[in-house]
Amino acid sequence: MLEIDNIYYSIGEQIILDGLSLKARSGDRVGIIGPNGSGKTTLFNCLSGFNSPSTGKISFGETEVLKYSPSSRANLGFGRLFQNFGIFREMTVEENILIALESKNTSFLEKLFRSRRKFRPKVEYYLSQIGLEDKINDKAGSLSGGQLRLLEIIRLIAFGAKLFLLDEPTAGVSPKMKSQILKALKNLIPSEAIVLLIEHDINFMQDFCDRVVVLDMGKVVIEGPIGEVRGDSRLQEIYFGSKE
Repeated sequence: MLEIDNIYYSIGEQIILDGLSLKARSGDRVGIIGPNGSGKTTLFNCLSGFNSPSTGKISFGETEVLKYSPSSRANLGFGRLFQNFGIFREMTVEENILIALESKNTSFLEKLFRSRRKFRPKVEYYLSQIGLEDKINDKAGSLSGGQLRLLEIIRLIAFGAKLFLLDEPTAGVSPKMKSQILKALKNLIPSEAIVLLIEHDINFMQDFCDRVVVLDMGKVVIEGPIGEVRGDSRLQEIYFGSKE
C-alpha cells in the first residue's frame, strides 16, 4: 500500500501542497488531474524524493520513506516517468534496457557491456512487446516521441518497479501512439503494481484508471470513479471558475 498522510510543501510563502492525503492499494490505477499549479508534479517530486514535505508522512508498504533518498526509493520499487524524456539518447535502445536490468547492482556500469549476451534474450523480449525489436541497435535519440515513451515504460518494467509514477505519458504523441502506450500500460505493468497517472487526456485516463483524484490548490477535492468525477459540477468550477 502507498499512504500519503497530510503532507505540506511550500516555496517561500506559497503553499503548493496543503495537507494532501491519498491512499492506493496493490493493483490500483489512479488518475490524477487538476488545473496548472494544483500540485500534481510537486506531489510526484515529493514521492520520488526530489522535494521534501515540511510535515506529514509517506509510507510504502511498511516503510516510511520521507528520509530516503531518490535512489533508495528507487530500490524500494519507485519508478518515475517524467514529462521530459529520461532516456539516454546517445546510448542504443538495447543499452537503455540493460541499464534497467543491471541497475540494482552497484557496479552495473562496469557490467553493462559484459551483460549484453546474458540479457540479450530478455531485452529482445521486452522490445518485442512494444514493437521496437528492430530498433535494438539504434541510438535511442533516433526514436519518435511515442517510441521514446514506450521505451521508458518498458525500462521501468525491466527495472522491476512496484510503484509507477507516470507524468503525462501521452503528451505530444500521435493518437496512434497513444493507443500503443495504453496497450503497453494495460498489458505489461504487473497487475499487483500501483500506478499513479497524471494525464490531461480524460478519455485515455478513463480507459486505464480505476478511479480519479482531482487536486486543486494542493488539496484532494474530488475522488471517485471517473464517470462520477466527470459528472461532478465542482469539476467545471475548478477548471473554469464559478458560473456566478
